[in-house]
Amino acid sequence: MADPDFERQVREAFPELEEIEDNDLRDRVVEAWVLGLTRGGWRDVEDIPYAWNIHDVTNVEHVRGVTRIALESAREQREFHGADTDIDTVVAACLLHDVGKCYEYPGHVDDALLEEPDPRYVSEEIPHSISGYALAHEVGCPLAVQRAIPHFLGEVPKRTLEAELVKSANSASSNAITQATMGIMLQEWVEEYSQTA
Repeated sequence: MADPDFERQVREAFPELEEIEDNDLRDRVVEAWVLGLTRGGWRDVEDIPYAWNIHDVTNVEHVRGVTRIALESAREQREFHGADTDIDTVVAACLLHDVGKCYEYPGHVDDALLEEPDPRYVSEEIPHSISGYALAHEVGCPLAVQRAIPHFLGEVPKRTLEAELVKSANSASSNAITQATMGIMLQEWVEEYSQTA
C-alpha cells in the first residue's frame, strides 16, 4: 500500500497545487503522484531526477518550472489576448506532465533511493508522457487534463490551447535546464542522447 508520507511529500513539493481551484482535481493530481511514487518504488519525490542523465536538477524543480512558466503564459493569454485558457487544466496537466518519470527512471538512480519498484509498471519502454497520461486517466482526471499531458507532437490527435501551453512551457524549462547544466539546448541533448526530456 502507498506510503502515507507520499501525500504530504507531494503537497509540500508542489505548492502550485494551490493554483487549482477545483479541490477534487487537486486531490486527483496528488493521487496520481502517490500512485506513481508507490509503484515506482521511490522513497522521496525529490529523488526523481529531471532526466536519466541529468541529476543536478530534480524532476520536482522541472515540473514546478513548467507549471510556473505555463501559468504566466496562460495569464498573458487571458489578459492580453482575451483567450479562454482554463487555468485548472493547465496547472493540473503541467503538474502531471512528468509524473510518468516515476515509472521510467528507477533504473537510472542509485538503488538506495528506491524500495521495490513494481515490474508491472516500471519500464523504460513506455515514454513518461504516455505513462503520465495513463496515471491521470486511472485516477479520473478530466479528459482536458489527460489530453494535455502527452507533450510531444504526434502523441495525441488533437492539440488544445492548454496542451500547447504544457508543451511550450516544458520546452522553455527543459532548454533552461540543459543549457545551465550541460551548455547545450534541448534539441542538441535529444540528438546526442537519443532520449526525450
